[in-house]
Amino acid sequence: MDTDVRTADVVVIGAGQAGLSAAHHLRRRGVESTVVLDAEDGPGGAWRHRWDGLTMATVNGIRELPGMPAPVAADHEPAHRAVPAYFAAFERRTGLEIERPVRVTLVEDDPSAERSGTSTPAPAPLLVRSVGADGSPRTPVRTRAVLNATGTWTRPFVPAVPGAAQFRGRQLHTAQYPRAEDFAGQRVGIVGGGISALDHLLALGAVAETFWYTRREPEFRDAEFDTEAGRAAVAGVRERVEQGLPVRSVVSATGLVRTPALREAERHGLLERRPMFTALTPSGVREADGAHTALDALVWATGFRPELRHLRRLGLHTRHGGITMDGTAVAADPRIHLLGYGPSASTIGANRAGRAAVHRVLADLFPRSAAA
Repeated sequence: MDTDVRTADVVVIGAGQAGLSAAHHLRRRGVESTVVLDAEDGPGGAWRHRWDGLTMATVNGIRELPGMPAPVAADHEPAHRAVPAYFAAFERRTGLEIERPVRVTLVEDDPSAERSGTSTPAPAPLLVRSVGADGSPRTPVRTRAVLNATGTWTRPFVPAVPGAAQFRGRQLHTAQYPRAEDFAGQRVGIVGGGISALDHLLALGAVAETFWYTRREPEFRDAEFDTEAGRAAVAGVRERVEQGLPVRSVVSATGLVRTPALREAERHGLLERRPMFTALTPSGVREADGAHTALDALVWATGFRPELRHLRRLGLHTRHGGITMDGTAVAADPRIHLLGYGPSASTIGANRAGRAAVHRVLADLFPRSAAA
């Protein structure tokens, strides 16, 4: 039983786009007892870790934070500098107090909470446990609601492939990708059918010999991704999470838009996709047709999984492997809101999710504040 505990009405975990949006709207609605915990050393969330070659000209859309104009930066500016600077400006402008670097290790039912005997008991409080930069435990926070905005960057996904441990070349995930120049003159395999894979292909194709592998034939869109298409994609993702199914990648719902850069790459043969190889060998890969292709390096642009391991004790996942959602709230436990999960996994979706989550929390747990 914890004797040294802080209390807060709401805890926001993560200070990326969704977390900052939620913290901003909590303050606007008068919820002063809010704690915001962020695992990064400074502002910017996962943007702090993007590769050098991802510039403001090539990044896939940056949405403005609430009450702030859209970020202004030169096209050649690396996103890992421009976006964190924009987030830092927002934090200064709004006066939000972010506790960092703090890594949340566990969210659980408060074991010391008294259980009400009334027919309509108030929701039991939660206990948020965390550690500081040196790994030492911090004082737990008792709270009535958790707005989780931890994103996916800390959970890169690499599929299991026979022979992976025997490959003598360099293997790395998008999360560890440095810059194209580091692969100059090499034979590089890129695995994945999303935007990151295409970005790697375009950059590496200028300095190295590339080989592109995907499990399924990529689906390209010749038309721009307009509002109607966006709504249809979001509706499909929302339907899955409302059924408790695992979240799929954004590209699986939207397809890939044939930008001028991609059309040029096609003309130069850079987008000649190969079926997924069957195994890795010490010097390369075994192709689907049995042939062998020598490689110096392999880049896994195979996506990420939601970072929800600190919520494991609450038993939120369904037998299908997903989490059933009701808007931003977990259907089985509305004390928990997942921001940036499912249909809100985009910069514009994150902004809206932050606002919607605050409205729902106030209505469910603080009805007087909601009515004010």
